[in-house]
Amino acid sequence: MRMNTDVLIVGGGLSGLALACQLQTAQVDYHLVEARPWFGGRIDTKYVEAGGQKGYFDTGPTWFWPGQLRIEKLIRALDLTPFLQYADGELTFEDEQGQVMRGRGYASMAGSYRLEGGLSALVDGLKQQLKAAHYSLGLRVTALQQSADKITTTCIDADQKEHSIICNRLVLALPPRVAIERIQFSPALPPSAKEAMEGIPTWMAGQAKAIAIYERPFWREAGLSGDAMSRTGPMVEIHDASPARGGPFALFGFVGVPVAVRQQNSEALRQAAVHQLERLFGPDALNPMELIVQDWACEPETATPLDYAPHYNHPAYGLPHALANLWQGRLIFGSTEVAPNFGGYLEGALEASEIVLKILLPS
Repeated sequence: MRMNTDVLIVGGGLSGLALACQLQTAQVDYHLVEARPWFGGRIDTKYVEAGGQKGYFDTGPTWFWPGQLRIEKLIRALDLTPFLQYADGELTFEDEQGQVMRGRGYASMAGSYRLEGGLSALVDGLKQQLKAAHYSLGLRVTALQQSADKITTTCIDADQKEHSIICNRLVLALPPRVAIERIQFSPALPPSAKEAMEGIPTWMAGQAKAIAIYERPFWREAGLSGDAMSRTGPMVEIHDASPARGGPFALFGFVGVPVAVRQQNSEALRQAAVHQLERLFGPDALNPMELIVQDWACEPETATPLDYAPHYNHPAYGLPHALANLWQGRLIFGSTEVAPNFGGYLEGALEASEIVLKILLPS
């Protein structure tokens, strides 16, 4: 395949999809390429059926919050339905010795919102707006070459067949660390730009989530919110992950085990997670219908080795000066990690796409 387009968007997560929809509305010639066989990036909802009901469980980002106006507007436009994170009942706490206590503190995500159908409903709604001729799935960018007034993009598909796309402007709507790790730039980017890209932590990339799915919410029946904090592990923070209505029901936790350790023995991690849920919530937790473990550090389109170290604070995001006006302004960054106000969040992905749109279509 060889094609020409005005704007090429690399990365079909929320920011890339939102930008593609905006360019399509503005009747700008664009093409969107995504390395995975599906859209969504770090948004990934798993669906599990039980008792005639279909549950939805987000393995990537889960929440958004009041005051995040861009995602609120998008959800309304797509006619989707938000709901409040379940937080009724007592909090559970586990100390360093594995002693379990109740009622210490409050549900940490009370007041946050989730989306009926899971966040993949957001991705599906955006995809449905795009014309199929304007996007390609399963096409990974391997090289970018700048000429006087064009950028030539080399891609490979699942069969390792090479494709070429020539564009006037290119938007990297994927984590900067992934871009500098997996794409060859010609001419090479300045050392300051390479250093800046490597220095931007990819949100969630070093995390793993474990989701235990059950037929009934026994923790709610016992007066517990499903929220738990643990200093024993392997999960350090746990929440109710059940759908808005009906079942199946679920608890999910963020895994606190270092990347190298959890990847050496994934089965031991799974067993330890279930036994931890038993300690926290009782014997009913021992036999989940299904246990989903999503380790984002294993996803090369999301994580690089630089992301394996855990975050102890929310990174300071925004576009570094070294990444502005590269290649005569033709190379533009547009992932949530470069959003100045909501970097790392879903809202940040939309904020980034909004900023890129203003660069591409100055008023």
